[in-house]
Amino acid sequence: MSQDKDSSLYIIGHKNPDTDAICSAIAHASLLKAIGYTDVEAICCGEIPERTQWVLDQANLPAPRLVMDVRTTAGDLVQCGEAQCGETNFKVSQHDTILTAYRTMMDAQLKSVPVVNENNEIIGLLKLADLLQLMMPSQTKGLPVKTIHATFANTIKVLEGSSVGADIPDDKEEEELVLFVSASSSETIKKRLHNDDGAQKKRVAICGDRPEVQQLLLDEGVRALVITGGVSISDPLIAKAKDLGIIVIYSEHDSATTVQLMRCSRSVQTALTEDYICIGEKEAVSSFKDRLTASNQEIFPVIAKDSQTLLGTFSTSALVSPPRKNLVLVDHNEYAQAVKGVEEARVVEVIDHHRLAGDIVTREPITYLNEPVGSTCTLVARKFKWRGIKPDRGTALCLCAGLISDTLNLTSPTTTELDQEILQWLCEIADINAEEFTKGFFEAGSLLLHGSADEIVGVDRKEFKEGGAFVSISQIEEIVVTSLPNRIDEIRASLQSLINQHGYDAAIIAVTDISSHTSTILAAGSESIANAMPYEQTEPGIWHAPGVVSRKKQIFPAMCEAIYKATDTTLEV
Repeated sequence: MSQDKDSSLYIIGHKNPDTDAICSAIAHASLLKAIGYTDVEAICCGEIPERTQWVLDQANLPAPRLVMDVRTTAGDLVQCGEAQCGETNFKVSQHDTILTAYRTMMDAQLKSVPVVNENNEIIGLLKLADLLQLMMPSQTKGLPVKTIHATFANTIKVLEGSSVGADIPDDKEEEELVLFVSASSSETIKKRLHNDDGAQKKRVAICGDRPEVQQLLLDEGVRALVITGGVSISDPLIAKAKDLGIIVIYSEHDSATTVQLMRCSRSVQTALTEDYICIGEKEAVSSFKDRLTASNQEIFPVIAKDSQTLLGTFSTSALVSPPRKNLVLVDHNEYAQAVKGVEEARVVEVIDHHRLAGDIVTREPITYLNEPVGSTCTLVARKFKWRGIKPDRGTALCLCAGLISDTLNLTSPTTTELDQEILQWLCEIADINAEEFTKGFFEAGSLLLHGSADEIVGVDRKEFKEGGAFVSISQIEEIVVTSLPNRIDEIRASLQSLINQHGYDAAIIAVTDISSHTSTILAAGSESIANAMPYEQTEPGIWHAPGVVSRKKQIFPAMCEAIYKATDTTLEV
């Protein structure tokens, strides 16, 4: 397999997975890790059957993670890394300053950035144009051009300064302040201060190393005094400022720079764009790609499921060639049986023992292993042998379970010499007796005794398209089938429900008695297909099939034959 050993790789079986599908995925993931693959995970796209869970308990292994959709999502774009998909994690707080937001945008080389509250929940999108609107006054005469809105904490932050005198207010409410640059003579400054234009208590005076002017400003009363040039005021003046409740801020910058920076101390929360597109982490890229590409928005915030928590952002460039999940398909080889979204993923390997369906298309050559053996676990186990690697006991036990379940402990007509050889090897490693393990496995979780009709029909079900017909074939194996007659009506009702839900032409289930190697077939849907099956019909909708135990080698071929025989008549659904 040519897959990069450091890339994420998922091993997955078919929908409605059985023991062979789940256990072969677990075992193949174990093998790949053993040969150097660093990010491999076995997953499944259906609930774990009770018997399979019994196997996992015996092997002391966790169940694979449930993944029902492998399409690339917005969350994947956030996680994939900036170099690959243009993702950024830049953001600002609602209380951050214009300067902080501007620097963030410059670092990200973006013209917009998401804004969050204290709980990291997105509350808006900030654009560069919005920052200019905050900084530039709407008028160029009078108080508007001198007025800023800021907290003193933010002012000190942008000036990289410190404070003495009165204490800095703790609240985050911005004050309306009027900048007063004290660069004139003392007489002129005094005249300007006495020219009260309603801003006396709002004035923030900017002053350099001029003690007499500093004294004047404190005497006349201002809201705050900013001392520029990296100088400080005398202790008596500090004491006086404290008594008068006047804040004194030290700035290392010159007066012109200080004024400019103070204009950047306003928080961004008043300039947020509330009309923006936000994407949920589970949304598939294919579902929003066209809509977002046509949008004028530069970046798109991604939020956690069922909340507004910001997980990150991605840019439109991420949609050009979004990353695809890398998959190894085990125990199936057709899209109809595969996990949702497989068409959008990158299939790098297939390991299977079923017929070729021919609808898997890849962009480059892949490793494809398909042989007529009893189970996919047989093929995975042989790969261990080929590599000269001995699986650990838990993995060997899982491989035994998949092989035993699919071959009914080597009694199915699908059994080959390779299955026999591999099972003996695995049983020695797992330290189990095949006969005893088989008994325990099939006794665990009897669906006829304890499962609902929907579970009986759905736990091991595959759908096929053949000869223009769409059919579903389910199968369960039981040691004791004496309770079947009492459950026939509800099972057939569940089959009919499947037909109504998915549009099948026919749906059947084989209830296989592993003790007598006999199956009872129940069917719903097309009567012409059902009546063409080569089994003895014992009563309406029920067929007796002695010696029939394999869906792959016996039941499915029989269904195909029945479909083609029925093509001369109209399908009656």
